[in-house]
This record gives sequence, C-alpha cells and structure tokens, in this order.
Amino acid sequence: MSELADRLAALEARVAALEASSSAAPTPEPSAAPPSTGGAVGYSGDVHLAGDVSWTISYSPDGVLDLPPERSVEVLAALGHPVRFAIVRALLRGPLSATALQESLDSTSAGRLYHHLKALTGARIVDQQARGDYRLAPRTVVPALVLMLASADIAGELR
Repeated sequence: MSELADRLAALEARVAALEASSSAAPTPEPSAAPPSTGGAVGYSGDVHLAGDVSWTISYSPDGVLDLPPERSVEVLAALGHPVRFAIVRALLRGPLSATALQESLDSTSAGRLYHHLKALTGARIVDQQARGDYRLAPRTVVPALVLMLASADIAGELR
C-alpha cells in the first residue's frame, strides 16, 4: 500500500471513530443507567518515524468502560510478551523482513519469531506486507506508542 493510501486509511479510521463517538446513542431508562461520570479521555500523536502519521481519538470515560473487552485484551496480551514488545519497537522504526527481525532479536529462532508474529498479526498490531515483510499499520503507530508510554508511566519509569 502506498504512503498516500496509508494516510487515507488512517484518516478514514479517525473519521469513523469520531462519528462513532459523536453519534447519539439511545437514552436508557433513568432508573437503569448509572450516573454519567462526564469528562473525556483520549490521546493523540504526530509521529515521523518510518512515515508521517497523525492520530487523535477521544472518548468519554463511560464510553471506555462500555467497550467490549475481548479485542482489547487480545492486543494487551500480544504486547505483553517481551519478544513481541521488542518486535513492535523494531517495526516502529520502519518495515523489516523476517530475517532482519530475527537478527535484531538475537536469540529468537525463526519458528519462535513466526509464532510471535502470528500473535501480533492476529491482534491487528502488525501487518504482513509481502511474504516475510512486516510493518506496523499506520493506524497502529500512535496507539502502540501510547500503550508503551502509558505502561512506562504506570510502572513509574517516567518519574
């Protein structure tokens, strides 16, 4: 996919997210709904690593709490392994072949590498461009960096 197509896809995803967050949901019965917490939580980024990517998203705290957990847990589990985390860090700098990834990870065998890549592609974090060539989809660059930053913050690494 060309850089222009990647940027268009990222823009379309942003518009869809904005439309989804601003569409009026049916109002539940007053007695059945917990009080709204109000406020907003979000993140944004303007990243120039292996290409230019801009991303902004914002949700209400209630909206975040109402998101189905299954896919989110899959993403967090995929990033929760040190080798997978290292793969994502390497791919944030740009696309790499499986051979280059294996070399950058030192002691990981080809079989283990493909096992980890399968988990990352299944969680839609990593895209396979061509046979043996991998990259982060533009739509995942800023969220991946935010997850890395947020986890470092929770771990106390930023203080």
